[in-house]
Amino acid sequence: MGAVRSSARKNGTRPTLLNGAPARAGAVSPAAKGNGAKLSARILLVEEGRLRKVLSMIESNPSRKINDLALECNLSQSHLQHLFKRHTGLGLGRLLTEHRMQRAADFLAETNMSVKEIACAIGYEHTSSFTRAFERHFRQAPRHYRQGARRLEELTKSRAV
Repeated sequence: MGAVRSSARKNGTRPTLLNGAPARAGAVSPAAKGNGAKLSARILLVEEGRLRKVLSMIESNPSRKINDLALECNLSQSHLQHLFKRHTGLGLGRLLTEHRMQRAADFLAETNMSVKEIACAIGYEHTSSFTRAFERHFRQAPRHYRQGARRLEELTKSRAV
């Protein structure tokens, strides 16, 4: 049995991370360490066509599951996750979570949607699961995040006057 190789290896090139550095075991790109990089910027930096497609699908519908993405690319879940990690330095699950949490934070700050509606909109079946994930990510409950965002908005408006 032969091992599955990426297109970069077939072409004789080395896989690279998002920052252009060669990929190696355990390497993590700067973009992987923080969630500041926009998904659309990541799409442009990934050379592997299937992974570019995955990133585009995540950007258009962040509530997608890894299984759905793998089926769309005709890959197993584990192979997709392995390819994704090797080419981007990011775990696919972590990227999905970061993207969902950022959208949730935007909804909390910019809309009057309930926490339950936001949880559903970003792909969580249960509000309690969403709340736990949000607290783990932002170290505060969604309700407190919304209150802080509103206070910040009020301060910004009062200083502009």
